[in-house]
Amino acid sequence: MKILCGTDIIEIERIKKAILEHGENFLEEIYTKKEIEYCNSKNNAKYQHFAARFAAKEAIFKAISSLVENKYKLSWKNAEIINDKNGKPNIKLIGINIENSSIDISISHCKEYAVAMCTLIKTN
Repeated sequence: MKILCGTDIIEIERIKKAILEHGENFLEEIYTKKEIEYCNSKNNAKYQHFAARFAAKEAIFKAISSLVENKYKLSWKNAEIINDKNGKPNIKLIGINIENSSIDISISHCKEYAVAMCTLIKTN
């Protein structure tokens, strides 16, 4: 068994600035349609949620980078973070198959920062 992890922290203002400067181009490059819909539904807190998902994707890629053939071919949209009915974020890997593994994510944000921690357990 192998335990892998990744973590990331980002300034919410940095993501807000990118969205305001680059608009839909930035959103469509980084986030899936479901993620954009979810974050936009948060109204005034939407930038916190966009930043949290950005940090989550970074944390995921750090955790899985040693398991993929070429980490430089990973796309932002290879990972989708959608909350379940209880509000817990879940990871859906898209176009990436990591067999015999279990992956989990925890994200949080405050006024200035968003942070994410990803854990992957690989058997075999």
